Amino acid sequence: MSTLQKIPAFYTTIDTARNLVRTRFSGKLTAVEMRAAAEEVESIVQKLKPNFTLFGNFRAVTSMDLDCVPYLTEIMDILRAHSMGMVVRILPEPAIDIGINLLSIVHYRGAIKTVTVETLDEAERVLATL
Repeated sequence: MSTLQKIPAFYTTIDTARNLVRTRFSGKLTAVEMRAAAEEVESIVQKLKPNFTLFGNFRAVTSMDLDCVPYLTEIMDILRAHSMGMVVRILPEPAIDIGINLLSIVHYRGAIKTVTVETLDEAERVLATL
């Protein structure tokens, strides 16, 4: 008998040599998962230098509750406050998205270069140029 491992709603890795953090959101996102993600992001940015790059992968998100918005915007504000230079992202399916594009405009205030890609391969090509 095999057991299935639950994929965490939020997963992150840091490449300090490249000043790059990779994040992956998956499954049904609720305020509980997003609050935990915001707390983890606050800790992670302390390990990065100004002008760092973030890769945000939302492709595996199956649903996102509207009560995630305050925590998603908190994450964006934390990233901006810690001088993120660029975000490369794969957005969730349009029916699932709770307005990440609009929230980015408001919370990044044009200060952060944003590249939206469709696939992981595209993201890796963009990240390879850094």
